[in-house]
Parts: sequence; C-alpha cells; structure tokens
Amino acid sequence: MSLSVTYARAQLGVSAPLVTVETHLANGLPAFHIVGLPEAAVRESRDRVRSALINSHFEFPQRRITVNLAPADLPKEGGRYDLAIAIGILGASAQVPVETLDRYEFIGELALTGILREVSGSLPAAMACTADGRKLVVPTKSGSEAALATGDVSTAGSLLQVCAELHGREPMPKAIAEPPDEKPLCADLSEVRGQLKARRALEVAAAGGHNLLFYGPPGTGKTMLASRLPGILPPLTTEESLEVASVYSSAGLPHQSLRPFRAPHHSASPTALVGGGCKINQ
Repeated sequence: MSLSVTYARAQLGVSAPLVTVETHLANGLPAFHIVGLPEAAVRESRDRVRSALINSHFEFPQRRITVNLAPADLPKEGGRYDLAIAIGILGASAQVPVETLDRYEFIGELALTGILREVSGSLPAAMACTADGRKLVVPTKSGSEAALATGDVSTAGSLLQVCAELHGREPMPKAIAEPPDEKPLCADLSEVRGQLKARRALEVAAAGGHNLLFYGPPGTGKTMLASRLPGILPPLTTEESLEVASVYSSAGLPHQSLRPFRAPHHSASPTALVGGGCKINQ
C-alpha cells in the first residue's frame, strides 16, 4: 500500500489540535515534499527522518514521497512531527502494519540515529489524545509529564522501540507520572513586618477570591506583597493543577503544583502583558 495515515498533535498555546499526517509514495524521480503550512524546522524533518530510518536499518523508499500535514491552514512548528512522519513512511512502504496506526498518536523529535528527543507541550497533547480515545506515544523524557493526563500514554526511546510494538513483538512501557517540583515558597507573608493594611487586603482577597490592585510609587512594596499572595491561597484543585501544568508544559518548564506568580517589567507594553504579538511563518 502506497498511502498511510498517522496522527500527531500541534502546539497552539495550551491547546493541542489534531494533525493528520498523510503519506503517499508515488512513482517518479526520488523526492521528499512536506506540505501543509510547515515552518523551517518541520521542513528540515526530511533530513532527520531519512537519516533516522537508514540508521535504524529500515529501507528508505527511493520514490516520490509526499507528506501532507492537515489541516493545511494550521501552522506547523518544531520537530514534534518527526516520529509521525517516519511511521507514515514505514506504513506506506509496508514496513509496519497500517491497520494499527489509527489507534495511535505520535509526537517526538528524531535524532539522526533514530533516538527520540523530548518535545514541549506533551501534557496538552496527552489530554486531547485521551479525549479522542487513542494511545499517545511520546519520548521517554516526556513520559512523566504526559502521564499526568491519566490517559493511555506509552514512552519510547527510539524509533525501533515504537516499531516493535506496532509489529506486536514488544510493548512499549507505560508512562509514569512523577510528583511535581515542590519547591518551598521563598516568599512568605509572615516575613513582612508592618504594612498592616496591605497585609489585611491580601488576606481578605485570598479568603474571598477577590481581585486586588496595588498602586503607589516605586519602592513601596507592591511587588513584594503580591509575590506572597500564592502562599496564602488554597491548594489547587485537580482541574486547576492540570491547567497550570499545561502552561508549564507548553513553555517547556518543569511542572509545579504551586500557583504561578509573574512580575512583568514595568516597561512591558499592554500587548506583551496579554501575550499578544505576531508569528512570522518561515
């Protein structure tokens, strides 16, 4: 069969829309084309996938290869599609069984040796994959983060390990969630001396879930007091913990169970404060 379909997940903020990877092998001069609004890192996957397949002792088809990343109007970024593209080529060339591919989703960057490298945003991808009822395959280093979604997540260290399960020879290990990074709060409200009215405002806002605005000249302790608000807020619920962990996952940072605190520079523009701006597709 010269056509195969695999699934991956894009990274769009803290969401992970589904990307269908369609691979077709046609007669003609050998060529490798990737379409579907790929940026530079995605287009470079042609060389990574070719070397990874050859170094993993698979046959790279000497045919005209066309890979379509659908939907075509969704920008594709990073090396997270390498694994899905490689599996798609193997399926189209009958080196792995295509009838099992619709049960999996693949994200992971390939090294030239076929080793899988960690990618960001594995937790949002795992949550979306669980909702669609598929098994997610992620690199080993991304497994503990993706396992927080409590879905069917497997980890693999190499392309060969993924193909071993697709052939039914050796199952991939299940992802195991690790406890979050419990760093002690370095800013505690008990360290503040004075500022009785401001401390009272913090306590009322934390107890009642109210908004709070500090204003005043520089150096009066506004940021110092605000940084101590997470220490007196109630613990995160399960839903809130997943939302916070998704933000850290999308940013490529270790997940934490504490409420995040951010202190933008006073010169930041309103657009920067709300995370605006434009992305230039290369």
